[in-house]
Amino acid sequence: MRLLLLLLAFCALPAQAQLPLKPWAGGATPTLELASLDGQPQRLEDYRGRVVLVNFWATWCAPCLEEMPSIEKLRRSLDAQRFTVLAVNVGEGRPAASAFAEKMGLGFTFLLDREMKTSRAWGARVLPATFIVDPAGKVRYSYYGAIDWSRPDVRAAIRELVVE
Repeated sequence: MRLLLLLLAFCALPAQAQLPLKPWAGGATPTLELASLDGQPQRLEDYRGRVVLVNFWATWCAPCLEEMPSIEKLRRSLDAQRFTVLAVNVGEGRPAASAFAEKMGLGFTFLLDREMKTSRAWGARVLPATFIVDPAGKVRYSYYGAIDWSRPDVRAAIRELVVE
């Protein structure tokens, strides 16, 4: 319950779009094994060789929804063989997440963390929370709050990992 209240409080704050991506200092990359909207199991290890943007979000989080179009724009601008997006829905069920994904027309993979175990393991105590994982499977950057993923500095940091 405390986690949910903290998530709700943070989502009410304005976007911190001026802050840069923060280099990851959280140690080893947490495990990520969740089902997609179609029920297929997805593991972060399955994406080795790609840069992965892992975004924790919820349909009730306005800043989460605001940044989704810029995540999609970033995804479309990068090589699909080398970059992917995993959007982890926190605490909601398949119907809510599916309806949102369909309505927004986003082309990335949506995962379900209904029990919030994965979001806790990743330290996603506020939403949105985003982590950039390099092709070797190591978290390189994190960002808490909404950000414009089309910003030149953000794109440059991710593009650098994509071409490594």
